[in-house]
Amino acid sequence: MSDKYHIGDDSKPHFVSFSVVNWIDALTRVEYKEIFVDSLEYCIKEKGIILHAWIIMSNHVHLILSASEGYSISHILRDLKKYTAFRIIAAIRDNPKESRKEWMLWMFQRAGNRNSKNTRYQFWQQHNHPVELSTNIMLAQRLHYLHENPVRSGQIYEPQDYVYNSATDYCTTKKGKIVVDYL
Repeated sequence: MSDKYHIGDDSKPHFVSFSVVNWIDALTRVEYKEIFVDSLEYCIKEKGIILHAWIIMSNHVHLILSASEGYSISHILRDLKKYTAFRIIAAIRDNPKESRKEWMLWMFQRAGNRNSKNTRYQFWQQHNHPVELSTNIMLAQRLHYLHENPVRSGQIYEPQDYVYNSATDYCTTKKGKIVVDYL
């Protein structure tokens, strides 16, 4: 792995990104995004994650996080990705309204078959591209980048109008879906 992408000091904020295999738009339905939201909340309460900012897009996730003392960002991300992959694939499989079900499951199985670390399906790409945010400039840049994602994609005009991110917390006096630890 490149030296550019590694987890540094777990207590410092890191910007991480991870994508659905083949950039499949698998996170378009609210119920799939809610699985991820619930998992983040669990990781905050039980796994030592300190969540500073977040966004769930249709095919990828960005987080700015650090870990409480005694916890590891790598372990948190491993568990978060493993659990959400299992739950989201099950939700897709069991959703009678999912028009792309067969195709998505085939793609996830195909990706899983190509990766010896999986038993059947692979939902998330392996890498996370962590970047330790060691300066205030880096923090501000990544926070802006993360919150502007749905604006750049043309889904909304203002970052705080997107439900599945932390812009509401940073841009308004309201609280978003997940409690964040402000930068």
